[in-house]
Amino acid sequence: METVDQITNLQLLNQFWIILLFLIPIVLISRTVVAGTRYSPILIIVIFGLAMGYLLESSGVSTPGLENFPFIDLMAKTTIIALTVSFFVGGQELRKILGKKSLEEGDDMVVPSDEEVILGTGRTQLFFILRAFFLLFGIQGLMHLMLGTGSEDMLASYYPLVAWIGLVGAIILIDNKARISNKHLYLRKGVIEIIVIIGILLGSYVVAQTVAPLIALPQIFFAMMIAAGLGAVFYQWKFGPTLRSLLFAGIPVVLAANFLIGGSRISDAFAIPGVNAVLVYGFFGQLLWMFGGIALLMFFARTANARNLAPGMAGALSHSGLTGACTAGDFGKTAATRAPIMINIPFFGHVFVFSVLAVSAERGSLWMGPALAIVAIGVFLTILSLKNLQKSGGEDRKEVTALMQFSFGWQLCAVFGGLAFLGISSLSMDYGAMAQASAISHFGLFAAIQEGMFGSEAATLIPFIFSMPFLVHPLVFFMFGKAMENGGEMPVKPVYVMALIGLAGIILALFI
Repeated sequence: METVDQITNLQLLNQFWIILLFLIPIVLISRTVVAGTRYSPILIIVIFGLAMGYLLESSGVSTPGLENFPFIDLMAKTTIIALTVSFFVGGQELRKILGKKSLEEGDDMVVPSDEEVILGTGRTQLFFILRAFFLLFGIQGLMHLMLGTGSEDMLASYYPLVAWIGLVGAIILIDNKARISNKHLYLRKGVIEIIVIIGILLGSYVVAQTVAPLIALPQIFFAMMIAAGLGAVFYQWKFGPTLRSLLFAGIPVVLAANFLIGGSRISDAFAIPGVNAVLVYGFFGQLLWMFGGIALLMFFARTANARNLAPGMAGALSHSGLTGACTAGDFGKTAATRAPIMINIPFFGHVFVFSVLAVSAERGSLWMGPALAIVAIGVFLTILSLKNLQKSGGEDRKEVTALMQFSFGWQLCAVFGGLAFLGISSLSMDYGAMAQASAISHFGLFAAIQEGMFGSEAATLIPFIFSMPFLVHPLVFFMFGKAMENGGEMPVKPVYVMALIGLAGIILALFI
């Protein structure tokens, strides 16, 4: 019996090296493929992640959901950690806007190494990717350990070791060839940032559990509120290695894990009744809500530049792919600076968004009256934002303010307009929520479903449902890539065509 336990322990420890060899190469390969172009690596993470997940399942190495690779599932559920960092940075940027301070400040603490160790990835960037992996791994393990969640999982007894390996690895993984002005301060900042992230996650969990008897708001909502509030208070905080790593590579690593699981479910998920309609809506919804929003900005606001389109649509849809691409700097410094602001703004409206969704989840159908009222508010804010953006004259602060209004307004239109549309169909509320989450790649709604807001079946299926519409993303990122190659200006006519195709497609989804 002792020998069997030793073998089991060894196999589980080997799982760590397996996910390291699964996830990190996906991120690195994606950067290599797009090296020398202006396209985002997220595009390739989609393709490689889904393909590898499908290959693992179809070859018999694993089962749907990759149940014999439990650490992949552990990493896939770290969405809230990566988003907490974006919320903190968004809070900082919002404070700067409200305080009329400069949005772009010099960073003299770290000068990254110029050495390219892998095609498309610099030495310091490689350390950021590795460190993000260890941070997500360690913090997630520590949270399970501290909260007592996952006590029935096969990993339960290993959470102390998971936390130790992840956090120790994260602390020591600093590029020694990067020029750091104050190494001791830089290391201390990294440790403080880890502690603060853990504190935010603990606080948000406790608050979510406390208010659950009144309204079942997901933990991510409270994490956003706390993180953004702290960011507003500590708006002058210069990033340490923890924030830098998670901003650069946190979302790509999380997406890679989710796409692996989603790819492994391709074969059997199509046999589930109702899934085909969800997938069709998700696929064409990507075209409608993404390019429909861009079309509005182009036609009414008279702007086609990626500095507005990329962060504006990342915020307007809480879009995981664009969020990761913007924060990683794929669409330029201006878009990277604006993205955290736009991501945060719609979440302030989620106090009633998730309230209505929580009531809808309990009812088993959309709470239609409040939903339509929210859509009306969204339409008003969208119209107001388009007028203000047109009048901005390219002035930074006016553009940012208008994009904040657009992010809020179009988010309300997309989420509740889509759910109201799906209410006409025969889809159940949980399937409708999954369809809408995938149709706009909405990270917040995805995380809420992942937490179990719409039941265990939806929580199990969401990685697959969320992953499949990402097959549209080659087109999305191709268009943004063309824009970056053209000085930031996106082609106009193809956007209008794709928006119309998306509209026709979601209408078709009602009859499947």
